[in-house]
Amino acid sequence: MKYHFSDRVPKTDVDPVGNILKVAGDPKVMSFAGGLPAPELFPVEQVKKAADKVFDTKGPSALQYGSSQGVPELRNVIVDRLKIDGINTDVDHVMVATGSQQSIDLTGKMFLDEGSVVIVENPTYLTAVDVFRSYGAHFVGVDMDEDGMRMDALEQALKDNPTARLIYTIPTFQNPTGRTMTLDRRKKLLELAVKYDVMVLEDNPYGAIRWEGENLPSLKSMDTTDHVIYMGTLSKILSPGLRLGWVVAEPKLIKKYMMMKQSADLHTDSLAQYIAAEYFAENDIDEHVQAITALYHKREQIMMAAIDKYFPKNVTHSNPEGGMFLWVMVPGVDDTQKLFDAALERNVAIVPGDPFFGNETIPGTFRMNYSNTPEEKIDDGVKRLAEAIREVMA
Repeated sequence: MKYHFSDRVPKTDVDPVGNILKVAGDPKVMSFAGGLPAPELFPVEQVKKAADKVFDTKGPSALQYGSSQGVPELRNVIVDRLKIDGINTDVDHVMVATGSQQSIDLTGKMFLDEGSVVIVENPTYLTAVDVFRSYGAHFVGVDMDEDGMRMDALEQALKDNPTARLIYTIPTFQNPTGRTMTLDRRKKLLELAVKYDVMVLEDNPYGAIRWEGENLPSLKSMDTTDHVIYMGTLSKILSPGLRLGWVVAEPKLIKKYMMMKQSADLHTDSLAQYIAAEYFAENDIDEHVQAITALYHKREQIMMAAIDKYFPKNVTHSNPEGGMFLWVMVPGVDDTQKLFDAALERNVAIVPGDPFFGNETIPGTFRMNYSNTPEEKIDDGVKRLAEAIREVMA
């Protein structure tokens, strides 16, 4: 049988996300690859109690079709959580999505045509690249430094691409670099969005997990012209398995999102929404986030100490103040896949940098995750990874 695929289907069988999840599930491999939360912190008993109460009090509603916008109970929870990021809004500005991945997908579906320009951080979240590419996006990468996306490079990209449809950014604890955009740059980004009249998709999955530095206002909290669409998720502060995220935008745009969502899955799992809302009603989520933050900070410190101890001195890396990732740059390496293979031979997994770039890649780069590896294994894993780096650099 010969299949006649659409242009949206990848032309190769290379599957970076699938490979990440595969090695993460292999007990022989110490994985610094996936962006998986620490499963030992999942509040299993509390979620079970919330589920039992939902079945007892809202069973028929939880098992029925629901609104495309999401159940009011969870949207009220989201409105309350948004205040932490300085966003004061109401439920009419919020739609629940099936994970933040759906928020990205629906945004691409709404705004992109074949050849539409999307401006992204260089590097950026690899699955956002996959989504936007499936809708025919042309990527323009904007270089970063330790203070996030460079605004001079962003303005030049906007000048060179006056029909750009979207700026996609993860300003806080960016994936894959862990970097955070400064307040001045956030203000400048908004200024440029208005000046060149381009929408901004602000993705904030990791912002609550901060152990150093000061909280910075979200782009959306400073947006007075409705140029910013904001995304959030429960995947990193509660559970990725619930598949709950959200979009925040003006009501007119939310209605468009709802129409696009109806053609995708009608609505997000009602049962999961009610369970999450009940969990928030009965538990202190801030206390839970503090426990997550403390554990990830401890693991990050162990990883950074091991990197400084074992890695060659000319290898550089980002220095995150929170989140789940750091970015490593190995000079003189032309093929990052060789580095991945050398590490995997030592039963250590990383994510090569290539899939994090929309167009031209920077060789010798890779992402490391510290949230999912037990503390007692990190030092040995970094030591073995250092051996792989030295082999490839030789």
